[in-house]
Amino acid sequence: MLEKLKTVVENALKESESASSVNELNDVKVKYLGKNGELTALLKGLKDVPPAEKPAFGKAVNEGRQQIEAKIGEKEDTLKRAEKMRKLIEEKIDVTEPSRKVKVGARHPLTIVKGMIMDIFVGLGFEIREGPEVETDYYNFQALNIPKDHPARDMQDTFYFSENLLLRTHTSPCQVHTMEVKKPPIRMICPGKVYRSDYDATHSPMFQQIEGLVVDKNITLCDLKGVFDEFAKAFFSPETKTRLRPSYFPFTEPSVEMDCTCSVCGGKGCRICKGTGWIEVLGAGIVNPKVLEMSGIDSETYSGIAFGMGVDRLAMIKFGIPDMRLLFENDLRFLAQFKD
Repeated sequence: MLEKLKTVVENALKESESASSVNELNDVKVKYLGKNGELTALLKGLKDVPPAEKPAFGKAVNEGRQQIEAKIGEKEDTLKRAEKMRKLIEEKIDVTEPSRKVKVGARHPLTIVKGMIMDIFVGLGFEIREGPEVETDYYNFQALNIPKDHPARDMQDTFYFSENLLLRTHTSPCQVHTMEVKKPPIRMICPGKVYRSDYDATHSPMFQQIEGLVVDKNITLCDLKGVFDEFAKAFFSPETKTRLRPSYFPFTEPSVEMDCTCSVCGGKGCRICKGTGWIEVLGAGIVNPKVLEMSGIDSETYSGIAFGMGVDRLAMIKFGIPDMRLLFENDLRFLAQFKD
């Protein structure tokens, strides 16, 4: 048994010395000192050694273990130092080399335009409010005078979670939430993402809207036109002219579309405005009395104006972007054009 022990210790020392990596050294350690290692097996065989020889054999096994552990520890330190030196040589950094040019990011065009719109309306005395993107059928449709059988309720236009829960199709529900908790006078805008089942060069399944609401006594279309004029001149240019065209929305009566003189040709007619000199910007109108009443506001005492604009569309007009999909493709060559 002592002869076998001597052979095991010698082999362990040789293999430890010849190990070329820490992993190989760990394999040697497991092979000889592990739970099922060769030296451990010899120690387990102590029961078969004659009683008179047991003390000497046990002492020899412990000394052999100490020799192997010492050799493994010494070799491990050597290998780690060698690995550290290799990394210092191979991974060194020449601090005298010129630094790489750091590319500075830019704000996304939608962020730029959204900020511009919000700044304009805050300057006009509006407050900014936000609402949930997952809405109930009541707030997204019914409270805005859109009954169950209205065409806007078509399943192909709306992303539904259930019969009563959906992704909001406009930010108008925020106006209802505001009217329920705030007494007139009200002047607010609600920016946010909205969702509709549509996708082409001028439509996206997700886009951003900013809708606004003013509720007070004696609010008329004249107030609406005044707000639009101030917004258009601030957003496009002081020379911009506006006009209102009759339209229809369930939650306003009467309803109008607002057009601005083309920001590219100044109203003379070009490719962008299709030769008309005008570009449609947003929809608006006088708040339908039914909407006021459903939100707990006396329509005999108060009236209001409501309007909604697509941030994506305004960004396309402002920067001459031909395809809405460019706004969502994250092409750095495209986005780099909008650095401040």
